[in-house]
Amino acid sequence: MRAIRVNEFGDPQVMVLEDIADLHPGPGQVVVRVKAIGVNPVDTYIRSGTFGIKPPLPYTPGLDAAGVVEKIGEEVGHLRPGNRVYVAGSLSGTYAEQTLCEESQVHPLPEEASFAQGAAMGVPYATAYFALWLRARARPGEFVLIHGASGGVGTAAVQIAKAAGMHVIGTAGTAEGRKLVKELGAHEVLDHGDPDYLGEIPRLTCDHGIDVILEMLANVNLAKDLDLLAMRGRVVVIGNHDTIEIDPRAAMRRNIAILGMLLFNAQADELREVHAALRAGLENRTLVPVIGREMPIADAPQAHDAVMAQGAYGKIILVPG
Repeated sequence: MRAIRVNEFGDPQVMVLEDIADLHPGPGQVVVRVKAIGVNPVDTYIRSGTFGIKPPLPYTPGLDAAGVVEKIGEEVGHLRPGNRVYVAGSLSGTYAEQTLCEESQVHPLPEEASFAQGAAMGVPYATAYFALWLRARARPGEFVLIHGASGGVGTAAVQIAKAAGMHVIGTAGTAEGRKLVKELGAHEVLDHGDPDYLGEIPRLTCDHGIDVILEMLANVNLAKDLDLLAMRGRVVVIGNHDTIEIDPRAAMRRNIAILGMLLFNAQADELREVHAALRAGLENRTLVPVIGREMPIADAPQAHDAVMAQGAYGKIILVPG
C-alpha cells in the first residue's frame, strides 16, 4: 500500500509518499481501508518534533480517517468487514491507504455522513465535546464564546453548543469565515481582526458576561478572556503557542476557573461518552462537518502548510486514491 512516511522530524517536506507492506490485525485490532484522512494542527507539531510525544522514526502521521473495515482480528466484537467507520486514533497512522487500529478507536459512520465528514470527526469534534461538557461542564442557556470558530474545532463547537441550547458567540478573521459561522447557527459572530471586537461582549450578553470560553490561542487571548467571564465563568485552553502573563486577581474576583485540556489525556469511559454523542449527532444531522478542502495524499506537505495558515475555514481532508 501507499503511505506518507516521516523519516526525520522537520518541516512539511520531510513527509514522503512511499510503498510499504499491507497491514494485518492482531487480537482486538481492525484494519480500515481509508477513503478520507483528517489533517489536524497536532499532526504538524508531531511531524516537526516540537510535540511532547515523539513517535519512533520512521512513522506514518495522522490520527483521523474514515473508510471501510477491511480485516478484523480475533476478539473483535461489534465490527465486521464492509462496515462504514470513522477512526479516532490509530496504531499505524492514518495518512495511508490502510490504517491499523484498536477496536475502541473505530466508530460506526452513519449513512447520513460522507467519508470526508467522518474523517473530520476524531480530533476536532471530540475536542469540542470534551472541552464543553467534560471540562467546562457547560449548560443550556449559558453564553459561550468560541475563538477561531471557523476552524475545525471551532465549527464543531458551534454545532455542538447550538444543538444543546447554548447562546453561541463565535469569532473569525475573514468575511468568508464569519459567514460560515453564522450559517452554522452562531447567534452572533465577531471579527477578531477588529482591535475593539471584544467591546461588543457586554452588549451581546446584556452585561452578564461569558459563561464559557473555548480558547484556541491562549498566548494571545487569555488575559483578555478573564475580563470577559461572568461570575463562576470557565475558560478552557485548547490551543497555545507561547507564554503569557496574567493577573490572577482577575480570576479571583469572580471565582473564574482556567481549565486546560489535551484530548490525549481522555480516559476510555470519557471517550465512549464522547463518540456515542458524536455518532448520534451525525445521525440526526445536528452535526454536519464542514469540509474546507480536499487534497490528494501526495499533497500532504501543502496540507500541513494550509492547516496552520490564518483564516481557517472548515476541515482539510486528504484523499488516498
